[in-house]
Amino acid sequence: MRRLMTRQTLLTSLAVLTLAACASSEGPDVQIEEKADVLFNRASVALEEGNYRSATKDFEEVERQHPYSEYASKAQIMAAYAYYLDQRYDESILALDRFIDLHPGSDRIDYAYYLKSLCFYEQISDVARDQAMTAEALEALESLIRRFPESKYTRDAKLKRDLVFDHLAGKEMEIGRYYLNRNHINAAINRFKKVVEKYQTTSHTAEALHRLVEAYLTLGLTGEAMQVAAVLGHNYPGSTWYERSYELLDPEARQRILDDQGFVDRTIQSIFKPD
Repeated sequence: MRRLMTRQTLLTSLAVLTLAACASSEGPDVQIEEKADVLFNRASVALEEGNYRSATKDFEEVERQHPYSEYASKAQIMAAYAYYLDQRYDESILALDRFIDLHPGSDRIDYAYYLKSLCFYEQISDVARDQAMTAEALEALESLIRRFPESKYTRDAKLKRDLVFDHLAGKEMEIGRYYLNRNHINAAINRFKKVVEKYQTTSHTAEALHRLVEAYLTLGLTGEAMQVAAVLGHNYPGSTWYERSYELLDPEARQRILDDQGFVDRTIQSIFKPD
């Protein structure tokens, strides 16, 4: 009788252990709580080793397990940085937006704006493709420059903003040339004028002015062509684009540009003034 009870007890114990094992294998993983510094340091090591997935997981665990610790806000920004390095830009932007909302007074807030702008900047495509991401990058860079003019990240942001301007101007030039080559002259003029008026500090301005000369001459608008050529010669006197425009004009127009400085001054004010 005792042997029978012992055997029955053993079978019952085995059944309980089997059920527990099944429940453990089928159920969700249980996250063991660890100290904030342990999680943060492990994430930092993973980040240095290029194991970005592991780094983001542990940085996010710092906030989840220790939301009020001294490591929490730093872990948020580091998680966003790990996402950025892993080229998971959408996740990085979401993490940064959350950090900005939760910690507007943080001493890392300027870096959050800077990193967000980099997420857009790194996704800028060539000028032949849609420029929506370029526009997002420009908005993010200008937001940083406007909000934190004294930040150590602002100088780099300004350099990148100039490159973004050049990129957007290049897109306008591509479209303008497309219209010009297909004899859609007014549409081309609008594109070239946009480059002159909005992106006049870029490397595309001289060509845009020359293309305007071409477009106006195509329409028979000699006076407008002469005015734009004067602006081109005044601002880019040694450029190939000015030489090309100068050759397109008749001798009388060329002489007036050379002789009448007052005409050139008025032309500059007229061309660069917004509509």
